[in-house]
Amino acid sequence: MNETVIFSEEQRVERFIERHRDRVMGVLSGFDRVRFRGSLRWACYPDGLGKYLSSMKVLLKDFGTFMQSVTKRVRDAAEEIARAASRPMAYLKSPSESKEDRARSIAAKDGIREGLICVLYAVEPCRSFRIGRDRERKQLVLQGALRQCLHYYFYWIHPVWGFCHARLQTWFPMTVQVCINGREWLSRQMDAAGIGYQRRENCFTWVEDVPVTQRLMNEQLRVNWGAALNALLPMFHPTLKEIGDDPSKEGYYWSIQESEWATDVMFRSAKDLSSLYPHLIRHATVHLGSREVLRFLGRRLPATGRIPTQFVGEVVSDLRERPEGLRIKHRVNANSIKMYDKQGSVLRIETTLNDPDDIKVYRPREGDPKGQKAWRPLRRGVADGHRRAEVCQAANERYLDSLASAQRATPLGELAADLCRPVRWRKRRVRALNPLSAQDAGLLEAVNRGEFLVNGFRNRDLRERLYGETPVEVKALRRQSAAVTRKLRLLRAHGLIHKVPRTHRYLLSEKGRRCITALLAARAVDTAKLTEAA
Repeated sequence: MNETVIFSEEQRVERFIERHRDRVMGVLSGFDRVRFRGSLRWACYPDGLGKYLSSMKVLLKDFGTFMQSVTKRVRDAAEEIARAASRPMAYLKSPSESKEDRARSIAAKDGIREGLICVLYAVEPCRSFRIGRDRERKQLVLQGALRQCLHYYFYWIHPVWGFCHARLQTWFPMTVQVCINGREWLSRQMDAAGIGYQRRENCFTWVEDVPVTQRLMNEQLRVNWGAALNALLPMFHPTLKEIGDDPSKEGYYWSIQESEWATDVMFRSAKDLSSLYPHLIRHATVHLGSREVLRFLGRRLPATGRIPTQFVGEVVSDLRERPEGLRIKHRVNANSIKMYDKQGSVLRIETTLNDPDDIKVYRPREGDPKGQKAWRPLRRGVADGHRRAEVCQAANERYLDSLASAQRATPLGELAADLCRPVRWRKRRVRALNPLSAQDAGLLEAVNRGEFLVNGFRNRDLRERLYGETPVEVKALRRQSAAVTRKLRLLRAHGLIHKVPRTHRYLLSEKGRRCITALLAARAVDTAKLTEAA
């Protein structure tokens, strides 16, 4: 990833942010979970591995015995790594047990802040080889096959990446996987930069300086991943040279097997997001069909909007309740984009790429950087990581842009809820309003009159509307004036009116105009029509 993609703190999602600006604290975009795959390309196909076995003077009939000896050396090396670090090593019998949970539990129990946490191992399915028989030629041949072998998992707290792990396959082609988390990495970057934040599990609910934090996430795209991952190999795969590397000394070829690119919209409070999220879910469920999902994930559609006849696969959307929140997921074959509310106040849009062949990018042919450009599959290699980030960011932006048009209907009960509770104003308790009572409804009708919308109203104007003619007696006049003053305080405490500076006049607030109009309309609605609508 030598090229750099720079995303601003708003990531071109202005329409959504502008519509909810009073509720949104900031936006962060970057990698979440990334799984790298290391392959010895010469050992991934029968002819290449056959040449290697020949150079090692291993007969095909002895292939099984040779692989057992390789597994033993890998196992001995793993045990030595755990022993040297004084860390536990455990065999997992059940595939249902979470290795990450086990490792995190050990780290918390032993207070591990850096270095190796544990080594876990299990027998798991893998792509490997077997010895077959060519009946026509009457000889043994090497064939690719799905098999089971021992896999080792090394969990660390890395000084740069934080909590991460590597997986090592003990049979050829001895594939390795390294999994890191961009948010875990970001927290360490912010610690080093002295930026304050609040983190809950795998997301940030508050960040002291969002623009600077986004620039830190952008730095993750500048890493030379080939060199960084090769430097990690001796920590968990020291037997590579002992086993015998390819004569060409190419080493491991690194690709991105799976990536999650997340855009987190941080709301100021859980209440702000919870009031909006049902409308976003409804919009995503009702209005986002197959065509929209295909566009989100980079599929080109003709001007007619019809799904191309050459498209092979399926487009699926499903809604599911997850521990982290209500999640809607749109999937095109192996790739997906999803939305969910994390930790109450974070709206996360996340694009997951498992099959880059399904994503097209406008680029020249591989090996000919100055050649003619065309729409070609996104490459798996880490060198195309910056393009992967661009594609995923564009998908998240298109999704958020569509959410900006989601209509938020405010229930009447939500408007009335705050008004029907007592409040404190200027250190004094102020009673609740009862919008359906004759007294309070009359007060709301009086302040909502059309002639008061521009110039506002005074105590005198409201007194005339509520009590009629001005009384002759001074004491009665003062009682009415004091009663209106208390009513004005009641309306100000609930945020329905505000005082015009340097005057004795009051105006309806935006909240007051919205609430009073809706409540008075509801008070006048025919109950028979409400019952029929229900």
